[in-house]
Amino acid sequence: MFFWVIIAVVIGGLAYIRLAPSDPAVWNTDPQVLSDQDLRDGVRRRFEGDEELMARLERIILSSPRTDKLAGSVEEGRVTYITRSKWMGFPDYTTVQLVDGDIELYARLRFGRSDLGVNKARVDGWLEKLGQ
Repeated sequence: MFFWVIIAVVIGGLAYIRLAPSDPAVWNTDPQVLSDQDLRDGVRRRFEGDEELMARLERIILSSPRTDKLAGSVEEGRVTYITRSKWMGFPDYTTVQLVDGDIELYARLRFGRSDLGVNKARVDGWLEKLGQ
């Protein structure tokens, strides 16, 4: 009986991770990027750019596997994307914002304490494709 309870708890936890709602009011917020930072739970990047460059970046981001737009638009100047891990469906959120001629990008995890460098690798790959 104890075995089945553990199995049910694990399955319930995995279902919650995959199906938990993503509230745009929580995740599509000002990334507040002052400088490039590699964090335990994500990464921040800031570089010169305009709406055209942000639109190119959006095309790159949306071409990534398991990535969808959560909220916002390039025209609004702020967009948040959600990228899920392949096997477990863990969500990572990336907010891109255009402010005073700079593009601010903040990628972070939702669950856990460390993303093991996943967000850094993803963001640096996007920026490499963008030519930054």
